[in-house]
Amino acid sequence: MLADLQILVINALVLVALFLVLWRVAIAIKDVSFIDAVWALGMVVMAATTFLQVGQPTPRRMLLLGMCLLWGLRLGGYLLWRWRSHGPDRRYQTLLGKAETYKGWSFAKASLLLVFATQAPMLFAVCLPVQLGQLEAAPAQLGPLAWAGAGICLFGIVFESLGDLQLTRFRADPASRGKVLDTGLWRYTRHPNYFGDACAWWGLYLIAAETRVGLLALPAPILLTWTLMKWSGVPTVEGRLRKSRPGYARYVETTSGFVPWPPRPARPDAEAMAE
Repeated sequence: MLADLQILVINALVLVALFLVLWRVAIAIKDVSFIDAVWALGMVVMAATTFLQVGQPTPRRMLLLGMCLLWGLRLGGYLLWRWRSHGPDRRYQTLLGKAETYKGWSFAKASLLLVFATQAPMLFAVCLPVQLGQLEAAPAQLGPLAWAGAGICLFGIVFESLGDLQLTRFRADPASRGKVLDTGLWRYTRHPNYFGDACAWWGLYLIAAETRVGLLALPAPILLTWTLMKWSGVPTVEGRLRKSRPGYARYVETTSGFVPWPPRPARPDAEAMAE
């Protein structure tokens, strides 16, 4: 038990050190938008740091590390590309701008307290399945729950990747400016990327849950799902799109908010708002 705690403490120290270095980078370039990519890549670091400490490379440990690598490198790479292609994220510019204007905080203080100091503990908590799931070597073989989790995780990665690809192509088309993406996966859910993200981490939890310690990571996928649906995911994106996309009200009326589902017919009042 003490050895397990030591592994988690080392992971936390590595994460704090990483975030402090990246905070200094953010100060130097006056931009924190790369933190979204760090969210994914940081979880890969936590999975790898745990793997390097636990010793014996059991099938479960290798599966957790491999699936986390597949998810994190894909998403982190995509988010880094998006940041480099589109520049600073308006969400963070607004957040830090308000802190500087109304509280008199410097960029360094605002970015540390409002971005890095909040993201680090959230990251550590959400990726508990790939940490706790590696702490015990037993059971040595993967059971039905782990294989089901691997399937769900892989499905989530593919679903999220396809949603991101469809959105990227839509945004690259000049004819799509001011319009709402309602084809492909986006016809069945307003947030295929968030749904895929949640599936990936519920799958990783199921892989971990075949161990006694891994079972304790249940709050992690719950926290991630709540964050995506109720806090920094859906509410933030939809609040902006309702103001900038005239047809978004109708899209909300007809399309599932999270879990993919066939489109619903729009109410007359939603049709009127879209016109």
